[in-house]
Amino acid sequence: MTHLLESKFTSGLLLAAAGSIAFSGKAIIVKLAYRHGVDGVTLLMYRMLFALPFFLALAWWAGRGKAPLTRRDWLGVVGLGFCGYYLSSYLDFLGLQYISAAFERLILYLNPTLVLVLGWVLYKRKISYRQGLAMAVSYSGVLLVFVHEISWVGENVFLGAGLVFLSAITYAIYLTYSGQLVQRLGSMRLAGLATTVACFLCILQFAVLEPLQALNVVPEVIWLSLLNAIACTVLPVLMVMMAIERIGASLTSQIGMIGPMSTLTMAALLLDEPLTMWILIGTALVVGGVYWVTQSPKVVEPL
Repeated sequence: MTHLLESKFTSGLLLAAAGSIAFSGKAIIVKLAYRHGVDGVTLLMYRMLFALPFFLALAWWAGRGKAPLTRRDWLGVVGLGFCGYYLSSYLDFLGLQYISAAFERLILYLNPTLVLVLGWVLYKRKISYRQGLAMAVSYSGVLLVFVHEISWVGENVFLGAGLVFLSAITYAIYLTYSGQLVQRLGSMRLAGLATTVACFLCILQFAVLEPLQALNVVPEVIWLSLLNAIACTVLPVLMVMMAIERIGASLTSQIGMIGPMSTLTMAALLLDEPLTMWILIGTALVVGGVYWVTQSPKVVEPL
């Protein structure tokens, strides 16, 4: 029995680490694809097109034997899919055109602090002195990397950072409002349904905004999009969900802190992005501050 528990715990740790690293590879693949002249709308469409069959299967599998969705459930799923996956992904892809992959990951990693602020704004939940100090530490780290980014990327960093920060806000809104639906539908079913909605929205957006010939991209973009859809979208979702089942949401979240460091490493190796002492210090501040914030039970509990 003890051996089984240890095995389950170890597999949970490995799944959480693998899921975090896989998620962090998304920005790297997007930056590599941009080198082939593809635009953000087309790139996002291909990613979601390839991911769609998997998310449809996930929604079906997680919904077996469950009660059908009510009209209110469907409205919630569509709203969350629009905000949390479609709009968040679209803003993120746009922002990656202007900033480095490492800086993008640091901004997105501020998500727990944004959930905390939304809880204060929407539900009047108090932010403790400790939490406020932790948030200050995190944002000082982002500001430090931001200053470095200006010297390396240029003035477009303002636009890119703003778009990615909006992406983080929209995903924080998704997390804030998803609590009741998660309790009714389950996390796997909600994730499958909401991401399926987002996939259709991304395909519809392409059909409305882009000419048909925009489908003609170089083979490298197709393969990178397929890799992004499977290795950095579908598999991480499943691995993180499985990790939560084995070791809990709190420990899974803490292990996810290797995400920014894995992005820094891959960005330096695959994209030739600079890895300076200032970036490392800024990353340490962001990760440390977010870790401090997530130690509060008010943050890790479903909202």
